[in-house]
Amino acid sequence: MLDVRPSPIAGQWYESDPEMLARNVDEYLEEAQLPELDGEVIAVIAPHAGHTYSGAIAGYAFAALREASTRLSASPNLVAVIAPMHHPYVEPLITTAHDAYSTPLGDVPVDKDTVIELDEILKSELGFGLSPVSNDKEHSIEIELPFLQRLFSSEQSEWKLLPVMVRASEPSVSEGLGKALAKVLRDKNFVLVASTDLSHENNHQTALRYDRAMLSEIESFNPEGAFDLEHAGKGFACGFGAFTAVMWASRELGADKVRVLRHATSGNVTGDYSSVVGYAAAVILKSTSTQS
Repeated sequence: MLDVRPSPIAGQWYESDPEMLARNVDEYLEEAQLPELDGEVIAVIAPHAGHTYSGAIAGYAFAALREASTRLSASPNLVAVIAPMHHPYVEPLITTAHDAYSTPLGDVPVDKDTVIELDEILKSELGFGLSPVSNDKEHSIEIELPFLQRLFSSEQSEWKLLPVMVRASEPSVSEGLGKALAKVLRDKNFVLVASTDLSHENNHQTALRYDRAMLSEIESFNPEGAFDLEHAGKGFACGFGAFTAVMWASRELGADKVRVLRHATSGNVTGDYSSVVGYAAAVILKSTSTQS
């Protein structure tokens, strides 16, 4: 029997009824109006607030994954979700100790072999690996899973999850994680997702200034600049250690550009612009002209 991580957020951060959850996620995906994407999708960046607040923005990122998957000869069998750990663990890089994540749409098995492979590379290159935790309350990975379950629910080959949560705030750790991820993923049929929100608890105009600065570094494909911006207090993202790792991994995997697909704040949903959270969706691409 699988040791399944129970959901601490179903019924709060997203619908607990499977049919309603599936319908909501499908609507977010269908309503996303994507531009033409010139290149192979290597990774996406998606927000991780409750679906009511950021689901429509996340729909853009996962719609880009859906469009990319239609071009593949085989369905992905590994999904790596790299996310922040908001809770006060001391370990720099964390994974789940469970065998699977539970959502109302079913259980998502963890790829234990790939977790071990990544852990060994990290220990060799950073001097420490992934710390497994049980019964965590972190939402930043789980909130993305219903989108992935709806994207790949009809696929015949079962996909497994590589979950990594980042507490470290040093560029060297994120870069090391990114390069280790690239080594693990290179020969696999994978999907790579970075989970992050942007600025928190500013008025709308201030949030727009901070978010535009961070999105400029993201769209410039500049993880170093994103760290500099965060540390200088001129732009913010709760998952900056996670999405920069995905940017570094994507570089190693041949990506050469980033396209921001959508940006909004919680004020656009609630109508309260006095204190908002920023959300964005982006796609990391390998240009067609550079593909081998």
